[in-house]
Amino acid sequence: MTTNLAIAIEPVNQPKIVELIALSDAYSLARYPAEGHFGTDIEGLSGDDVSFAVVRDGTRAIGCAALKWNGDGTAELKRLFVRDEGRGRGAARKVMAYLEDMAQARGVTRIDLETGPLNTEAVGLYGALGYAECGPFAPYEANPYSLFMTKTLEEGTS
Repeated sequence: MTTNLAIAIEPVNQPKIVELIALSDAYSLARYPAEGHFGTDIEGLSGDDVSFAVVRDGTRAIGCAALKWNGDGTAELKRLFVRDEGRGRGAARKVMAYLEDMAQARGVTRIDLETGPLNTEAVGLYGALGYAECGPFAPYEANPYSLFMTKTLEEGTS
């Protein structure tokens, strides 16, 4: 159920968004050692080459995701996260569709992502949305804490 969920591009340096990123970090650090945590920090999410989307239930930020625009017809998905109380309501699917539509409008033909293999819900979602496993892409190297996925965007699909 997606009732009352709204998505918009917002600045990441808002206190409640910084809190959301901290929850995302805590989720990752509970599953992986520090050397297996590759989350982009607030500064990295604030650049001109990033569009940061926030999912809100009314005024409460319950989820987020971002695209880093690579300038070569590709983008990288960053920081998909939904708070516990927002899960099961379609927030992740909705923000993914929003970002994929945005990417297509900008002429992006491929979205890449790095996630952890223990993030089973996310891996399942990405697979259901048409993302396929691939090898590492810049700036990543193969490691036991990363799973790399990619999706080719075609005109009129997301």
